[in-house]
Amino acid sequence: MLTVVAKFIRWVLQKFAAGVLIVALGVAGCGLWLYLKDNVDLDQWRQDMLRTINGDRSRYRAAMGDLGKELDDLSAQIGKEKGRLELADRTVASLRQLDSTWDRYFGSAARRQQLAIDRERLKTVLAERTQIADRISALQDKYTRTTWARDGLEVALGKLDSREREVESKRSKLVHYAETAWNYPVGRGIVRLPLKWWVVVVLGGYFLGPSLGKIALFFLVAPFVIRGRPVRLTESLEALPEVDESHVAVEVDLAAGERLWIKEKFLQASDEGLRRRTRYLLDWRIPFTCLATGLSELIEMANVVPERPRQPVAAKSETEGGAATIVAAPTQRLTLSNQADPHSELAVVTLREGASLVLRPSFLAGAIVGAGERLRVRRRWQLFRWQAWVTLQFRFFEFVGPCRLIIAGSRGIRVENLADREGPALPARRTNQDATVGFTPNLDYRPVRAETFWSYFRGMNPLFDDLFAGRGIFLCQQVATEGDAKQARKFWAGVWGGVMKVFGL
Repeated sequence: MLTVVAKFIRWVLQKFAAGVLIVALGVAGCGLWLYLKDNVDLDQWRQDMLRTINGDRSRYRAAMGDLGKELDDLSAQIGKEKGRLELADRTVASLRQLDSTWDRYFGSAARRQQLAIDRERLKTVLAERTQIADRISALQDKYTRTTWARDGLEVALGKLDSREREVESKRSKLVHYAETAWNYPVGRGIVRLPLKWWVVVVLGGYFLGPSLGKIALFFLVAPFVIRGRPVRLTESLEALPEVDESHVAVEVDLAAGERLWIKEKFLQASDEGLRRRTRYLLDWRIPFTCLATGLSELIEMANVVPERPRQPVAAKSETEGGAATIVAAPTQRLTLSNQADPHSELAVVTLREGASLVLRPSFLAGAIVGAGERLRVRRRWQLFRWQAWVTLQFRFFEFVGPCRLIIAGSRGIRVENLADREGPALPARRTNQDATVGFTPNLDYRPVRAETFWSYFRGMNPLFDDLFAGRGIFLCQQVATEGDAKQARKFWAGVWGGVMKVFGL
């Protein structure tokens, strides 16, 4: 339990440190770009900004003084117009009191004439009152707008004060450019956002992206992939490979004329009668494959002891007339072992005539061929299978007998024999994809989804296992050197592994 908690705490700390690094790199990069773009002295910039702020403050205050005077004038005008409005209201009230319906129809001529004059004056006063009311309304609107303008200037002055304090606080170039970069808009068009929002997006992708990606791959992509047709490179084989038990050190015999090509680190001891020389590439037809998998600058060991005649024993002779018999050159022996890795074990695979084995060349330590023969390697491309595009494995290498192959695996090589399984149905068996060394080409090979999500999510197992079905054999390492996520499938290691897998290495 404590181990699990410690691992979780370590994982959280690693994620937190990586997040801090992402933020620091983003701000530092943008800040450096702004610094190189500006190329100004911070003290001079601060002084210029303060002068600009003081100039704006003087203009704003002068404008506020003018607006104050204008408000006073408007207030006086509004008061004067209101006095005139009150006088007009009193005049209208008195003229309406003087109006009499009786005098209008039955009064004297002088009285009726006076009433007509009063009515005309009433109309004039009412018209003047309307004009006065309109002027008062216009003056009040102007007074309100002027008040708003003064309030706006007060807000602007407050912003200038805040800006002044901000400029005064920027005594450090580092703080200045870090703060500027943090709020600097990055991008184009509708995706032009401040850097801080881009940092949030990147952090979200860093923390949540791998988990969401693994969930999508396991539950969406993998079920679609495993429904594809399996790969079968050969319908049948005349003979199956013979695989010896793996050991830390193995002894091999070289008969007359046989040649061994071996990586230098695997050669431990050899008889003195062998001819030694350098072979720069295992097979010149696949130079890039040999260079990528370490099958270059090999040691060639050849048993070239010539045959010599020898007189037979007279009592035991079965020849005619005591003729000389031909005795083959003696067998030479070598001891092979990985000098650099004590956990690596070797196994000898014998491919007789009619037998072949699909093998990843990165597991090949050496090969033995007979006199006058060459190592036959068939390249099997699978470019037009969508499974190959998903699993990134487009090419297979088939080694064809007769020959002997020396293969190396972590903690040894395990042989899974499906040929001796009984029953009408084809036997099938899955294995960790990183542990697969090779298989006979008559087997149906296809990727299948990892057995459990958590083993894949925690990096204990790759997304796909290898499934083999049919009557043949396949070889695996006892311990998957890459599948246990000992290196956490680091980015560059994953890229290189993907390139190796594309070319079937």
